Amino acid sequence: METLKIIIEKSSDHFSTYAENCHGVYGAGETPELAKKNILEAIEMLKTINNCPALLKAPYQILFQYDTESFLKYYSNVFSMPALEKLTGINQKQLHHYSSGSKKPREAQRKKIESAMHQLGKELLALKF
Repeated sequence: METLKIIIEKSSDHFSTYAENCHGVYGAGETPELAKKNILEAIEMLKTINNCPALLKAPYQILFQYDTESFLKYYSNVFSMPALEKLTGINQKQLHHYSSGSKKPREAQRKKIESAMHQLGKELLALKF
């Protein structure tokens, strides 16, 4: 099964989305949520045209890759800054700077956030009720 890699990132005045490995797949929105919704609608529309990209004709899975600002904004209703601080070890003030776009995290900080989210995911997958 192929993977359609969708990049979600903050631009100067909106959030943009594009398929890194499939030409002609783009979207945008005022929020990461709207940009994600827009590109998913665009993908469905592209599947109906005659010269649809080959990747969209076969079974595929979608992988979303966020820049830090987009990720923090997209999940702001799920993770509070105190929760993110506890998970990542990065103080809330710094996380707020990343979320607002006033500062860009260094590679090490991005990796800390990503590792913390992956670790949380592993813990959640191991739960049974």
